[in-house]
Amino acid sequence: MSAPVLTVSHLSASIAGQQVVEDVSFQVPATGITAVLGRNGAGKTSTIRGILGLISRRGEVTLAGERIDGLPTYRIVQRGVGYVPEDREVFAGLTVAENLALAERDRKPRREFVAELFPDLVARRAQLAGTLSGGQQQMVSVARALLNENRILLVDEPTKGLAPKIVGEVAQALQEAAKIVPILLVEQNLDVVRRLADDAIVIAGGRVVHTGRARELLDDDVLTARLLGVSAEAHA
Repeated sequence: MSAPVLTVSHLSASIAGQQVVEDVSFQVPATGITAVLGRNGAGKTSTIRGILGLISRRGEVTLAGERIDGLPTYRIVQRGVGYVPEDREVFAGLTVAENLALAERDRKPRREFVAELFPDLVARRAQLAGTLSGGQQQMVSVARALLNENRILLVDEPTKGLAPKIVGEVAQALQEAAKIVPILLVEQNLDVVRRLADDAIVIAGGRVVHTGRARELLDDDVLTARLLGVSAEAHA
């Protein structure tokens, strides 16, 4: 078995002095998609932001064998950590092409791969990002992360608030992306998790309460209901 691409050990994090992540430890395999699950307010997004150093944190974070928890966020990104934030955060006053150009940091960005994955963005390259639909903005956000040669992508709630058809398109894009880069995915939609994820991490109260194969978790309706407060059967 290959070494994990990301190891998080005893991560704690706080926002404005309030502890939002208590003591989180897990590993992310070097291939596939690992889902981070949990109820609202469990600490999922804060865990992602803590890994990136976007909020105050303590603990150890290792990327491909290198400690990165002492680095500022921009250095972590330069090491090969792509980030797709929860609220897309596109530059509304810039065109699609300008949004993508700003994200490029490699000498040979993966423009062809992104164009094949998101043909709609090619057609809308001159359109202001702020005038795109929510789903199209999400695609811009994912495309920005995929332009560069990353060791891992951290993707936070990519399908939140999207119409079912667009959810399917975003899920398909992530499935294709996972063929070239491992993904740590925060996701509430269990249909998407069932379709995409190999492994699952469940966070509750700022701590990891379960790790294992995603399908085994979702096939256990009692465990899913206890950990997530929802029925897996309703999403099957």
